[in-house]
Amino acid sequence: MVSVSEIFANVKAILKKSGIDDYRFDAECIIEQALGAKLPILLTDASVSVTDEVIAKIREMTNKRTQGYPLQYILGEWEFMGLPFKVGEGVLIPRQDTESMVDFIIEKYSGSDEKLRVVDLCSGSGCIAVSIKKNLPNADVTAVELSEDALKYLRLNAVKNDTDIKIMSADVLSEQTSAKFIDIDLIVCNPPYLSAYDMENLQKEVSFEPSEALFGGADGLDYYRKIIPMWKNSLKVGGRIMFEIGATQNESVEDILNESGYEQILCIKDCAGNFRIETAIRKQQEA
Repeated sequence: MVSVSEIFANVKAILKKSGIDDYRFDAECIIEQALGAKLPILLTDASVSVTDEVIAKIREMTNKRTQGYPLQYILGEWEFMGLPFKVGEGVLIPRQDTESMVDFIIEKYSGSDEKLRVVDLCSGSGCIAVSIKKNLPNADVTAVELSEDALKYLRLNAVKNDTDIKIMSADVLSEQTSAKFIDIDLIVCNPPYLSAYDMENLQKEVSFEPSEALFGGADGLDYYRKIIPMWKNSLKVGGRIMFEIGATQNESVEDILNESGYEQILCIKDCAGNFRIETAIRKQQEA
């Protein structure tokens, strides 16, 4: 009978040969997923039985990974802000960079007795909306998403994490949608922001993610140009809007915010030191 250690060594070798950078981590995740236990336990428990069916499953997952298929889709779940989120084809994979946005929100609004009204645009898997609700349980959070594929995961993740967020199937670029919201304290959004050049030069793994969640127009700024002015009247005076942005888009997004009547514009770097979050306030007094 083949041992877990032999399987682990074999999967590592295959992934390394195929050019997977973090081949050890990926091999560990694949084996843990197939056998339903943590690798250190599997390696030391002599009673673990590896059936032909499990070996076939490991082989299938390993082959997918060698072809660049995202590890997150293979596993069917990924962590964001310490919470589990179901993911799969049709929904954007939660990324650590985006945690910078939620960290800022928690720091800014924790301890407030005011019932925060939050709208998460382009919600996707719901990682932002769910994480805000889990950390600010008194907040009233609405997640807005158009894609039916993404909505399936959004609903699953709200239930999985036991959060009573509201979910709306709607187009965030429609004035009919924005008109349904008034006196909002906080609008957050991780929009599609890759340019045409970016889309032509995607990493293999990213190419499996839905293009509608990635492509932001020729220069990547289409969603900012539309959402920033359109949703301003949904914010209360002094309310905040926040976006994830591409690493080189901060000045362009700042210009759009300025032109649209926002103030106190701030750009925040992510854990890698790249400009990642743009935030601003609806002006207290407008000319």
